[in-house]
Amino acid sequence: MPLDPEEENIVTPAGRHRSKERASIINDDENEQDYLDSTDKYDNSQHIETSRNSNEGNDDHDAPEQLKGNNGGYSWEDEYRRSWDIVQEDESGSLETIVSGLVESQKKRYLKDTTPFQRGIIRVNVLVLDYSKVMREKDLRPNRAAMMISYAIDFVNEFFDQNPISQLSVVIMRNGLAQIVSEVSGNPHDHIEALKKLKKTDPEGDPSLQNALEMSRGLLLHVPSHCTREVLIIFGALFTSDPGNIHSTIQGLVQEKISVRVIGLTARVAICDELCRLTNHGDLKSSYNVILNEQHFKELFMDAVTPLAITKTESQNKRGFSLVKMGFPQRVSEQSPSFCACHSRLVYGGYICPNCKSKVCVLPTVCPCCNLTLILSTHLARSYHHLFPLTLFVEVPISSSYPTNTCFGCHVRFPKGVEPSWRATDSHKRKKEIQSSSRYRCTLCGCDFCIDCDVFIHEVLHNCPGCESRSRNHKLSASIQLTSKDLIDSEKNRIHIHNINS
Repeated sequence: MPLDPEEENIVTPAGRHRSKERASIINDDENEQDYLDSTDKYDNSQHIETSRNSNEGNDDHDAPEQLKGNNGGYSWEDEYRRSWDIVQEDESGSLETIVSGLVESQKKRYLKDTTPFQRGIIRVNVLVLDYSKVMREKDLRPNRAAMMISYAIDFVNEFFDQNPISQLSVVIMRNGLAQIVSEVSGNPHDHIEALKKLKKTDPEGDPSLQNALEMSRGLLLHVPSHCTREVLIIFGALFTSDPGNIHSTIQGLVQEKISVRVIGLTARVAICDELCRLTNHGDLKSSYNVILNEQHFKELFMDAVTPLAITKTESQNKRGFSLVKMGFPQRVSEQSPSFCACHSRLVYGGYICPNCKSKVCVLPTVCPCCNLTLILSTHLARSYHHLFPLTLFVEVPISSSYPTNTCFGCHVRFPKGVEPSWRATDSHKRKKEIQSSSRYRCTLCGCDFCIDCDVFIHEVLHNCPGCESRSRNHKLSASIQLTSKDLIDSEKNRIHIHNINS
C-alpha cells in the first residue's frame, strides 16, 4: 500500500531525503510558478527533517559511553586520520623538516633485550612451512603462501648473515605429507633457489604436523651434541591430519632436546601450545606467537634469527665442554677452471681444505670429503655477538645546546638546539627539532649517532664505532708512551756504559 507524502518524509533516513517534492525542485525547468510551489513544500519537509535530526542527536547521547570517541562519534572513527591534514609548512614555507620528522618517527629502533645469555652459536634449524589449502586465503596479500615464501627468503638471508656457521633445511606440509624442499646445508643460495621454485607449486591438501615433526627429527638425528637443534614452524591451519599419536612424537622431540617454535597465522592451537611448552621448558612467550598483521608476521620471522637462550637446567645437564674441530681454508685463484668437491662444477678458484686438500667453492660449508667444518675467522666473529650483544643507545633529551653538532658515524648535521619552553608555541610545534633531538648516545663512550646509524650499528655492525676508536686510540697512546720510556731507559743505559768504559 503506498505511503502518504508526510509518512514518506518521516521514514526516509536522515541524509538521504529524496522526497517527490525535493525532486521536483531539482528537475523542474518548466515555469517559475511550479518552482515556487515546490519550494514551499520543500520547506515543510525540511522542517520535519530538522526535527528528526534533533531526535537522532538525543539517541546518540543515550548510546553507551564505551562506544563513544573523543569527537562524540564512535570510537573507531577516531582512528581514521588523513596524513595530509597533519603535514604543515614551517616558517620558511618548506615541508622538509616535518617530512623528515615523520620518517624518523616511523623508523623502528632496535629495542630488543640486550642481557647476555648463554646461547648456542652453532645451530641446525629446520624451517617447516604450511603449504596446505588453507594457505590460499587472501587475508595476507596476495595470499598467505606467497607472503610466507617472500618472508622465508628474507629469513634465510638474515639467518646466514647473523649465524654464518649454522645450517638450515626447508620442509613443507602438503597433502597430509612432509616434503623436503632443501637438504640441511650452510649455503643460503641453495635454500633461496628452492624457495623460489616452490612459488610455482600450488598449496593443496591438509597439513600433517606429526609427519613434519618426524621428518625434522630425522634431519636433526645426525647433528652433534655441541650444536643446537631447532625447528621453526609456520602454521596457518587450525587442525592437523596425523597418521598416529602426535603426543608420542612430542615426547621423542623432548628426549632428543629439539626445541620447536611456532608462528600461527590464524589463532592459537592447543596442540601447538603443548608442543612449544614441552620442548622449550615451559617458555611460551618466545616460542609460540600468533601474528597480528603483515608487519608483525615479518617481525616474528626475524626474531627467530637470534638463537634461543640455554636454560640453567639444560646447562647443568651438560657434562663439561666439547672441543669443536674446524678448518680455516686458504683462498686460491686459478687460471683454468677445475671441479669443486661440493657441487661438482667447474669454477675458477675456491678454498682448499687444510685436512684433505679438496676444493670447495663457497664458505662456510662442511667438507664433502672429510666432514670438516670449513669457515673463515670473520664468520666466527659474527656469530660471537649473540653472546655479548651491544647495549642500546639512549635518546638525548631536547636542549638549547649540545656538545656535538654532527653524527659520529656518518657526519650528518644534527638539528640545532631549541629552548624547551618554545616547544609549546604554535610556530615551533611541528618542527623536527621540537619533536626530538635526533641524537642517540652510547652510554659507554658518549658519542652521539643519528637514527640511521643507530639502526645500522645494532642490526648489522654489532660494534660501536665510538668505543672501538676510543680503545684503539688508547692502545696507540699506550704504545707511544711505552716506546718513549724505552728510549729514555736505553739512553740512560748507554750513558752508564759509556761512563764505565771511560
